[in-house]
Amino acid sequence: MTVDDRRELYDNPLITRYASREMAAIFSPRRRVETWRLLWTVLAEAEREFGLPITRAQTEELRKNIANIDWKAAEARERKVKHDVMAHVHAYGLAAPEAAPIIHLGATSCYVTDNGDLLLFREALQLLERKLIGVILALADFAGKERERPTLGFTHFQPAQPTTVGKRATLWAQDFLLDREEISRRAGSLPLRGAVGATGTQASFLALFDGDHAKCERLNRVICKKLGFAGVIPVSGQTYTRKIDSRILSAVAGIGESASKFATDIRLLAHRREIEEPFEKSQIGSSAMAYKQNPMRSERICALSRYLLTLPMNAAMTQATQWLERTLDDSANRRLSMPQAFLAADAILELAADVAAGFVIHPGAIARNLQAELPFMAAEEILMAGVKAGGDRQELHERIRRHSLAAAERVKNGDGTNDLLDRLEADPAFADILDSLGEIRDGRRFTGRAAEQVDAFLKTEIMPLRRRRMPKHRIFSGVRV
Repeated sequence: MTVDDRRELYDNPLITRYASREMAAIFSPRRRVETWRLLWTVLAEAEREFGLPITRAQTEELRKNIANIDWKAAEARERKVKHDVMAHVHAYGLAAPEAAPIIHLGATSCYVTDNGDLLLFREALQLLERKLIGVILALADFAGKERERPTLGFTHFQPAQPTTVGKRATLWAQDFLLDREEISRRAGSLPLRGAVGATGTQASFLALFDGDHAKCERLNRVICKKLGFAGVIPVSGQTYTRKIDSRILSAVAGIGESASKFATDIRLLAHRREIEEPFEKSQIGSSAMAYKQNPMRSERICALSRYLLTLPMNAAMTQATQWLERTLDDSANRRLSMPQAFLAADAILELAADVAAGFVIHPGAIARNLQAELPFMAAEEILMAGVKAGGDRQELHERIRRHSLAAAERVKNGDGTNDLLDRLEADPAFADILDSLGEIRDGRRFTGRAAEQVDAFLKTEIMPLRRRRMPKHRIFSGVRV
């Protein structure tokens, strides 16, 4: 197909625009078929170890030709037989003619398709975990630098008690940490389907091993060891239960939950001109409004997250509608939903890492926005100080209420400045109290333990993560590295 031909067909934007090449490669046709060939090779090696008439030369020929794929031969065969697995059994036999008679011995298609998917899902989960760690560490670095900078807090998107810029960043990092924990658990606990035959009973292998049940059990242990899995799923029909897919997609979609919340916060803060995502020198924000610096990365994170968040329901419905030992209506659906969930999550994390590593802070705007509301935040402290000095709580509360309403009116309809503290200083009931409170306009006095919470979070949650070594199971050209 030429470049011009491709322009006449739909391109999946997850591949052409958003996801990384590394993630796209995991779900490529080449990686999928090489993984099938690795599984056929491992099965033949195990069967030879258990005494079946398979020679070392045959298994060595299989392993040697894992990457030697004649795509034209496979495609021609599939057009004829309408079965992709048998087409690739044929193509593999052409590449390894001495081993052709024993390829797929005792297996059903799901031996390669299901086990192959689990191998690819594990690799993809581990890639997501590495990228999650990158986002988390970038946010942690930012939180450490901004641990003390006071900023206006919000509840209901209404001004609330101040926090710090760094503390807010730990909230984002904590969500991604929970995602990393779940992704890691899924990757580490995935079972293989194993070699269990057409309906999961191992009848074909029991026949091959002349009724030896122990060999059937040991067969799966050998396959798992060769592929780096702890074990097989306890029981299986023709397919492994699609409940596993549902659990995987639930974990992957969790990234969309966290990322959308994070990116939405950045969009809100960009509107307040406090924090912005990186904006490149030649980047155009709007084709019409030349001055604009739209938060397009964060908007894209939200867009992709919305798509990702729809996919767990798809997996749940697939699991719920499987019939008895299996039905084929899962196949076309899984070819779309499973890889695209990983591609979307990968694209989201690429963008999130870029944003988190390149925050643009505007300290002046942060301080101005805080100062506009800080007098209201100080009102309760002023009230308590007045009571301690012998004042009547109800009378002081009423005075503060009236002054606050007048200051709020000035903010909304006057020149925009909050003159509550000036009003209280002019009120004889508060003048001496304000002098005794010291630097009442310093936002840091209202942030509580935010800075210390950042320190504790970095110590207890981030330091262990920096020391953690990531497991790696990469299936490429038949070699696990």
